[in-house]
Amino acid sequence: MAAYLPEIRSIIRDLLHDNDIDVAPETRFDDLIGWDSMDLVSVVVEVECYFGLQFELPEIDRLATIADLSGMIEAKQALASV
Repeated sequence: MAAYLPEIRSIIRDLLHDNDIDVAPETRFDDLIGWDSMDLVSVVVEVECYFGLQFELPEIDRLATIADLSGMIEAKQALASV
C-alpha cells in the first residue's frame, strides 16, 4: 500500500483540476487522462515542497506508478531521519 496515497492524490487532483480523479498505488502516471511529462515534474516539485525533500533526476526518471513515488518519499524521509 502507498503510505502517502492521500497526499499524492490531493496533489494530483489539484494539478489536474479534477477532484473526482482517483489513483491507487498501482496507477501509472502515463495512464492518467490529460497527463504529460510536465505534470510529473509538477507533482514532484509539489511533493518536494510538501514533504521538504529533494529528488534527483535519475530518481524522477524511475517513477512510473503512485507506489513508486510513495516509496521514494518513504525512503527519503527515512534517510533524513538518520
